[in-house]
Amino acid sequence: MIDSWRDFRISLQIIKQRLTTRTSKMLTTVLGSLASFSKISGSSDDDWIDRLNHLWTVVLMTLFAVVTSSGQYAGNPIECWVPAEFTSAYTSYAKSYCWISNTYYVPQEEPIPHRISDRYNQELTYYQWVPIILMFQALMFKVPNIVWRMMNGQSGVNMERIIALSENGMMGDPDDRMKNISHLAKYLNRWIETHREYRYNFIVKMREKYSNVLCFCCGKRDGTFLTGFYIFIKFLYCANVVGQFFILNAFMATDFNMFGFEVIENFIYDRNWRESPRFPRVTLCDFKIRQLANVQTFTVQCVLPINLFNEKIFIFLWFWFFIVAALSFGNLFHWIYQIVFGENKVTYVRKYLKVAGEIHTNFDKKLSRKFAEHYLRSDGIFVLRMVGKNTSAMFMTDLVQLLWKTFKEEHCSMKNGVTEVEETPLMNGNCQMGDMEPPSLKSKL
Repeated sequence: MIDSWRDFRISLQIIKQRLTTRTSKMLTTVLGSLASFSKISGSSDDDWIDRLNHLWTVVLMTLFAVVTSSGQYAGNPIECWVPAEFTSAYTSYAKSYCWISNTYYVPQEEPIPHRISDRYNQELTYYQWVPIILMFQALMFKVPNIVWRMMNGQSGVNMERIIALSENGMMGDPDDRMKNISHLAKYLNRWIETHREYRYNFIVKMREKYSNVLCFCCGKRDGTFLTGFYIFIKFLYCANVVGQFFILNAFMATDFNMFGFEVIENFIYDRNWRESPRFPRVTLCDFKIRQLANVQTFTVQCVLPINLFNEKIFIFLWFWFFIVAALSFGNLFHWIYQIVFGENKVTYVRKYLKVAGEIHTNFDKKLSRKFAEHYLRSDGIFVLRMVGKNTSAMFMTDLVQLLWKTFKEEHCSMKNGVTEVEETPLMNGNCQMGDMEPPSLKSKL
C-alpha cells in the first residue's frame, strides 16, 4: 500500500514537471512570437507616415476583421421571414442558403422585378467575405514595409543597426556616449568611403551631375541607392492607398469612391440616412425546394444585421483612406523636395555644424557644401535624417561634428594654418573646389 502511494506521488511529480516544461515552452514560443512581431512592426528606420500605413492601418483593419468575423460566426448574421408553414428545419435551411448564395436588394417602395436577370443585377455578393477582404487589405498595407526591410540592406548599410547604435548612444555616462557616437561615425565613414566611385570620367561626371534629380536611375556608387529606393517605397504606399478604393469598388460592385462624399452631403443637408443601398439591412432571397417531381420557388425577405456594422466600418475606412492618402502624397512630395534640391542637404548639415561651432568663415560654408553634396551625398544625408528622427539634437550635433572632422582629416591637409588640396583628387571627396579657396590660400599657391 505504501509503495503504491509512493509510486503514485512520483507519477504526479513527473506529470507536473512535464506540464511545467510544456507550459514554459508554450509561453516562450508565444512571447517569442510577440517579440518578433514587435521587432517587425516597431522599427524606426522609417517615418511616422510610413508607420501610419504599415502599422496603425494594419492594426485597425485587423481589428475590424475580427469584429465582423465574430458577428458572422458568433451571432446571427442573417434572419429571414419565411412562410408560416415552414418547419424549423425549413427555416434553418432558408437562412443558411440565403447567407451563402447571396441576396439582392430592392427598395421597399419598388416592386420586385419579375425577370431573374434584373434581380441578379442588384445582388449583394460581398457581405460573407468582409473579414477576408479586410485582412487582404491589411496585408497590402504591409507589403511596402516588407519590401523596404528586405531591400534596404542592399545599400551596404544596416539601418536597424545604425538606429540601435544611435538610441544606445543617448544612454549612459558621457564617456560611453561619446564612444558610441565615435563608433557610429567610423561605421558611417567606412560605408561612405566603401561605396564611392574612384574613377572619374565623363560618364561618371554626368551621372554625378544628375544623380540628385534622377536618383532612381543611379546606384550605391552614386550615393543615391537608399534615397531612390525610399522614394520608390513612398510611391508604393501612395499607390496602395489609392488602389484600396478600386479594390472596394470591385469587391462591393458599387461606386465606393464617392461614398464618403455622399455621407458628407447627407450630413450637410440634414438628410435622413436610414439605409444605404450599398449596405442594405433588408434584402430578398430566392431559393428552390425540390419535393419529389415538383420544384417550388420561394422568395423570402431577410434581415442582415451584420450590414449595420459593415456600413459604419466602411464609412470610417473611406475617411481613413482619404486622410492616409493625403498625408502619404504630401509626405512623398516633401521627401522628393528634400532630396532633389541640394540646398536642403547643405542647410541640414550646416545647422548642426553651426551649433558645434565649426562654421567660422565663408570658406567653411563652401567646404560644408562639399561635405554635404560630395562626401555625405544623398544616402548619407538620408541616414542622418533617420538617425535624427530617433535621437536628440545634441546627439546629432556631435555625430555630424565627428563626420566633419573625419572629412577634413582624410581629404584636406593643413600646413602653416592654410588648407591645401590633396595631390591625388578623390572622386566626390577632395577639397579641390576651384575658386572656393580662401584668399590666403590663393596667395600662397
